[in-house]
Order: sequence, then C-alpha cells, then structure tokens
Amino acid sequence: MENALIVSSSDKSVAFFTEMLNANSCAAVTVLKTGSEARSILSEREFDIVIIYVPLPDESGESLSRYVALKETSQVILVVKSEYFDEMCAVTEDAGVLVVARPVDRTIFRSSLRLAKSTLGKLKKLRSENCELKQKIEDIKIIDRAKYILISYLKMSEQEAHRFIEKQAMDMRATRRSVAEGVLRTYES
Repeated sequence: MENALIVSSSDKSVAFFTEMLNANSCAAVTVLKTGSEARSILSEREFDIVIIYVPLPDESGESLSRYVALKETSQVILVVKSEYFDEMCAVTEDAGVLVVARPVDRTIFRSSLRLAKSTLGKLKKLRSENCELKQKIEDIKIIDRAKYILISYLKMSEQEAHRFIEKQAMDMRATRRSVAEGVLRTYES
C-alpha cells in the first residue's frame, strides 16, 4: 500500500493505526478528524486504504465508508463499537467495506490490513484489464467504421478493407487504429 487515510477524532486510535500501517510498509499516512474533511480530500486524491474510526464528530461513519467504497478503488476499514458490528456489516458489506469491532485486536487488524491489501491488488488489476478492454473495443469500433467507409467509397470487400488497413499499419509502422483514424479523416471530412 502506497498511501492511507485515517479518519478519526481519537488521538489514541490515530497513533495505533499509524503504527500498524507503518509496520505494514505504508509509505504515507494522512490523518483527518471529520467526515467532511475526508470527503473534501477524497475529491482531490485517491488513497489505497481508508480507515474510519467511528463515531465521527460530524457524520455517520457508515455513510462515509459507503461513499468511499462505492466511489473509489480504495479499500475501506470501518472500526465500530462491538455492539454495532453486526448492524454495520449488514449495511456496508454490499459496498465492500471491511468492518472491525472495537476494542481492536492487533492480530485481527493486521489480518484486515492484509486482506485489504490483497483485495486492492486484485481490484487494481481488474481496473487495468477493464481499461484495456474498453480501449480494444474502441479500437475495434474505429477500425470497423474505417472498413465500412472503404467498402462504401472504394467498393472494397470486407476482406480487402481489412487487409488494406493491416498492410498500411505494417508499412507505416503504425497501429491499425491510427491507420483507421486516417481513413476516417480522409473520407469523413
């Protein structure tokens, strides 16, 4: 984990979580005392992990945890009183929030951090794959549009249009997409 955000109005909990994060190779830790400060900074930056220790002076930790988990790829650990543990799990688990009951046991919290780190890695990988797939779909759409134009204007067959784009890409040492974009610029202008 590169960076973490701790949202807590308790200095004792901040010291504990900072120590735990540093022991788990977290490079940078940001500490805020209120949910509104957290929402403000989250609109500007992204964090690998967000730890929310409730109660907060200005809002429910539950709503903030859901906000962060649904908006970002950040992993969220919500620390609540043990009597609210089951209730908080029920309302936050669909958003992917990890809930830990107070008093916090070091071993359990270390396990929660490792789980969050593991899940974060998987989410980042899935996000990257998703972006690649979206890019490939966009490339295919542009190439298909260029093929359609070659078929329409130059009366090529689909195979000829496909081969034309591929050959141009090889000859120019360019991507098929850039060749297709050139075709589109030429004929759609």
